[in-house]
Amino acid sequence: MTTPPDEPESKPPHFDSLEQEAFLNLWRTYDRLHVLEEDLFGRYRLTPQQYNALRLLRGEGEGKLATLALASRLVSRAPDITRLLDKLEQRGLIVRERPADNRRMVLIGLTDKGRDLLASLDEQVRACHARQLGHLDKEKLRALISLLKSARSPHEESGSHWLPTV
Repeated sequence: MTTPPDEPESKPPHFDSLEQEAFLNLWRTYDRLHVLEEDLFGRYRLTPQQYNALRLLRGEGEGKLATLALASRLVSRAPDITRLLDKLEQRGLIVRERPADNRRMVLIGLTDKGRDLLASLDEQVRACHARQLGHLDKEKLRALISLLKSARSPHEESGSHWLPTV
């Protein structure tokens, strides 16, 4: 019986630049943290983007948001916002309507079923965020938030509510 050759010792990754190292660390971190979120939302047949859209609609209270306004506020870009909204509408979580005075505009509102789903997720989402980043103290979290805003701000569209406030 032959034994498999010893596995070679793992070498630390090589980076071409400090920027590359930072970017790849950011990407790796996202990958590790995103899995926890996908697991939670998957149990409710939601994607993280769908959850984000529902949460933004809840923030409007009883009001509605135009499709383009909703798309611009999402944490990550939705290449097919129409399909994302189709799925939420099919499940009865949102309602779409066209104002009589502007048939080109589509307004999106949250249904009671959508509000109930979000309410049932609230504590679980807080617990998920605690699993993701709860090991960092408040000072480190604030520093991380500040660094991420600085890294992202040159790439945000003007008028984005994600731009840092001065």
